[in-house]
Amino acid sequence: MMRVLDLFSGIGGFSLGLEAAGMETVAFCEKDSFCRKVLAQHWPNVPIHEDIRDLDGQIYRGTVDVVCGGFPCQPFSVAGLRQGQEDDRHLWPEMLRVVRESQPRWVIGENVSGFVKMALDDVSSDLEGEGYAVRAFVLPAVAVDALHRRDRCFIIAHKKDVADTIGSRSEAWLSGQEQGQERHSGEFNHEGYQRSWWETGGEWATEPDPLRRMAHGVPNRVDRIKALGNSVVPRLVEVIGKIV
Repeated sequence: MMRVLDLFSGIGGFSLGLEAAGMETVAFCEKDSFCRKVLAQHWPNVPIHEDIRDLDGQIYRGTVDVVCGGFPCQPFSVAGLRQGQEDDRHLWPEMLRVVRESQPRWVIGENVSGFVKMALDDVSSDLEGEGYAVRAFVLPAVAVDALHRRDRCFIIAHKKDVADTIGSRSEAWLSGQEQGQERHSGEFNHEGYQRSWWETGGEWATEPDPLRRMAHGVPNRVDRIKALGNSVVPRLVEVIGKIV
């Protein structure tokens, strides 16, 4: 089983998707106190580091296969000032340091689509300098049948001694989207994937049940909506995890 170090964890969207793909999260890193409470509720036995600046990645060298993280998008988002590397919330250098120290076989990063023009070349160059082969994809939430677009850039990198399966298998899936083929989250019929719990027991609505619970009079409403807005789409991450 592949083991995951989940950075900028939020409410656990990355881990939820990767665990649905058969992986195991061994540690989180999340600064927001509300999000840490959510993580502790759902992953009570997984340690949570509070600040990536204080995280020593060397303690995970040899014990994690994947480092993932949706590093802060504010420096690249059209909703902000788009100051890029000049923004003090630009924390990619810290994620890169943890990758360098922990030496995982795989790195999965995520950011807003505006990141592509502003910083993708630099991030790709940084990872290549550490011995990784890098691919990037802009994937929308509608690719897993969500009823909103939500374009996000996913950076997927692997050590160069790992076979490059991400190219052919991901391109086959993306080709299926373009051709309008029937598909399920993480399911490639020709590969024999099983349907995930989202297909067997979950449901996807424009405003799914968790959001309705968070939007109507319950405590921490603002915190909950903010946490959802910052989260990745777990079903999409599951697809990436299964390809990996």
